[in-house]
Amino acid sequence: MTLSEQILDYGRRARAAARALRLCTTEQKNAGIRAMADELLAAESAILAANSQDLEKAKASGLSGAMLERLKLDPKRLAAMADGVRQVADLPDPVGEILKDWTRPDGLNIQKKRVPIGVIGIIYESRPNVTSDAAVLCLKTGNATILRGGSESIASNIAIAAALSRGCARAGLPADAILLIPVTDREAVRLLCAMDQFLDCIIPRGGKGLIETVVEHARMPVIKHYDGICAMYVDQAADPAMAESLILNAKVQRPGVCNAIETVLVHSAFLEKFAATIGRALLENGVQLRCDEHSFSQLSTLNSQLVVRAKQDDYRTEFLDLILAVKVVDSLDEAIAHIEAHGSHHSDCIITADEAAASHFLAEVDSATVYWNASTRFTDGGEFGFGAEIGISTDKLHARGPMALEELTTYKYLLRGNGQIRG
Repeated sequence: MTLSEQILDYGRRARAAARALRLCTTEQKNAGIRAMADELLAAESAILAANSQDLEKAKASGLSGAMLERLKLDPKRLAAMADGVRQVADLPDPVGEILKDWTRPDGLNIQKKRVPIGVIGIIYESRPNVTSDAAVLCLKTGNATILRGGSESIASNIAIAAALSRGCARAGLPADAILLIPVTDREAVRLLCAMDQFLDCIIPRGGKGLIETVVEHARMPVIKHYDGICAMYVDQAADPAMAESLILNAKVQRPGVCNAIETVLVHSAFLEKFAATIGRALLENGVQLRCDEHSFSQLSTLNSQLVVRAKQDDYRTEFLDLILAVKVVDSLDEAIAHIEAHGSHHSDCIITADEAAASHFLAEVDSATVYWNASTRFTDGGEFGFGAEIGISTDKLHARGPMALEELTTYKYLLRGNGQIRG
């Protein structure tokens, strides 16, 4: 079977599975999800062995430390993955919810009902936990899914998907509800994007190149999970201790994730305080600071190796590492303008005790999640109370921000009459 024939076969099988899933009750789906969690733990040795194989190849190919950290699995992370699956079983099922119900003057009753999307294609890179998150969220919402992971995690993804599929089958659900393309050939992405007769939408998660490729070739709607070029603006009315805590959490805790900050904007009136405390703390944590001229003059005396002059592209870069671009601004409006011009509309924050400034920032910044005095690391389905997430959408139509169960559904209208005709 050629790759093209294999992808088409996956499409046909996924479409048949989606039809079967539409008829499943919430109880049946939840039983399948719990069986998937059990199978993940039962397959621990196989999954971790496959992950070790991926890690060895990734290290040999020179993958960055941040990307290796995203790729790595261990017993604790696998147990957390299984726990995350079980948590989805405990979440309310959005499918079947009546969003609106009304009757027209002629007696025609109209209902707007939440239903599955159908078959969802998900193309992603590096993180093997996406295989589990995507599969379980799609299953909970009655969607079949076709997964295509990155070459870095191919062995891990195959082992995880096999365990999940076994869980589905053991619970009496269609095993083809979860299909993973077991090859890393880039042609598979193009073929998947062209399969609009079977695929209802496609979700790319990864670098800019991957997303642009999917957008260019896709014949179906694309929900984009673009760069996380997140910024924190330290206002002149910021509390220094709070600012230090928030910036360190948002940059240092897990620098390789999309909700970590990549830029700090500092009001000129706060620059000396920033250099004396926050800048020093960042440097002590090994963060390289790429500074504009104003901040460089204040920070370069602290560490000549980790403080460097920024290039213009640094303010449009998702570093995913212990690197932070720093820029001084003279006003709140200048900070907002910078975010609009250089950010990715993902997650941005203002640190200030000035409620009027915060309200202006919250209203004006056009990002999926906008914060006042809280770490951008909260942009996450679990932290929002949604359970596992499919990712963070930077689109505006259909889904925006943490994308969980409701965002994996659409709706249809059900009309009930007793012989009405239109005059």
